[in-house]
Amino acid sequence: MRVMRIFRRSMSLALLTLLTLAQLTSAHAAEVDNIRTWAAPDHVRVVFDLSDEAESSIFMLDDPRRLVVDLEDTRLAFDPGEVEPGDSAIEALRTGVRNGDDLRVVLDLGREVVPHHFMLPPTDQYGHRLVVDLDYPGESALDEPIDPIAAMIRDQEMSAERALVEAKAQGKDPDEVLARQDSQAKPHPKRDIIIAVDPGHGGEDPGAIGPDGTYEKNVVLAIARKLNAKLNNTPGFKAFLTRDGDYYVGLRQRTLLARKQKADFFVSVHADAVKSRGPSGSSVYALSKHGATSESARWLAASENRADLIGGVDGSLDLSDKDEVLRGVLLDLTMTATMNESLSTGGQVLDQLGRVNRLHKSQVEQAGFVVLKSPDIPSLLVETGFISNPSEERRLLSSPFQAKLADAIGTGIIAHFRQNPPPSSLLAWQRDQGRGSGPGEYRVQAGDTLSEVASRHDVTMLALKEANDLNGDILRVGQVLKIPQS
Repeated sequence: MRVMRIFRRSMSLALLTLLTLAQLTSAHAAEVDNIRTWAAPDHVRVVFDLSDEAESSIFMLDDPRRLVVDLEDTRLAFDPGEVEPGDSAIEALRTGVRNGDDLRVVLDLGREVVPHHFMLPPTDQYGHRLVVDLDYPGESALDEPIDPIAAMIRDQEMSAERALVEAKAQGKDPDEVLARQDSQAKPHPKRDIIIAVDPGHGGEDPGAIGPDGTYEKNVVLAIARKLNAKLNNTPGFKAFLTRDGDYYVGLRQRTLLARKQKADFFVSVHADAVKSRGPSGSSVYALSKHGATSESARWLAASENRADLIGGVDGSLDLSDKDEVLRGVLLDLTMTATMNESLSTGGQVLDQLGRVNRLHKSQVEQAGFVVLKSPDIPSLLVETGFISNPSEERRLLSSPFQAKLADAIGTGIIAHFRQNPPPSSLLAWQRDQGRGSGPGEYRVQAGDTLSEVASRHDVTMLALKEANDLNGDILRVGQVLKIPQS
């Protein structure tokens, strides 16, 4: 009898231990607190807000087309009927329990997608997250991609310029390279100057949050839309938004979009924030090769760059076929010219911003923002104001103040390009209509080549090119050239 009592007591303890372990395991099961979606033109992002980290897997099913998301040892802690997929590939969302403790989420899809997924650790705003991106094959991230003819013209210009930069980097005679490229003057395209307008943050990344709960991503989108409209309403300019809705675009993906659209210039719009509520005013940043020019600029650059964890897309000039030394020289030559133009434009923008808002910094700052790191596209990052300042937060929410900021940024960019128009642009053609008969000037005629014009005026091809900021050897009929003194 004593043996039986000991056996029963042991069995009871074992069962109690198993029940306790089961309760502990259940208590530590992850919960899905919410599912959020962000619809973009070329993809939809689905974010699972989790109470804890969870093992996940996804797979596709056909007939009908579905995406299945499995989360181990996870339960649902909200009503999935509250999920709003918006204008996206997702038509419906269903959930169920599998293997007793696992959660299965099924997304019914209305179109072909290419899925990707990854986990994100907790941040200031969010806990653990499972991010599922559903890309739309063949779709553009932009509603109106660049005109094919304009793209061809820009490709020719950029290709000619890169060939010359590479020749300099390799120590070759630039005049010999120009002579090999020499061709007769082409009709003037009178092309638009292309500006990439980049509203910072978006979607899963709200940016800074003001004392009254204002999201930076919403303010800067409103300002960027106004800036985009101003530029598009100015003859000789064509602007586009890197995002035109509440969705996230990776930091490097933004510069890739600018390059694909052959942008002449890139401007990223943000709103500043610090722990103190005191600072206010606008700032303008250009890229620094050697880091930031102040401690605050360094902190801000790191803060903005951390958002790229959500993007995960990289991109730069293709220098893979160049050796390491040549890559460094090429980037140095290219970035020096790019940074000089960025700083010049930044000065114009800062001057205009100072007319509508207090300036936090009286000169263009330089920092290592990822969105400014495109070596071949002059770029600026504009901090329109401090969303962390209660007074400025209210002003940033005001549509009239947003319009003033957008007008100031646009006026600064336009002023720069009116003073320094690309040779093939409408602005350059308009400027040249009142020139050509003065001393040291020559109007390009049909049949002219760079080498012939240089020889006729006893100057080198390189000197003629540099005096007129020409793209490689390309001349345009009706273009007025400044003849440098030999």
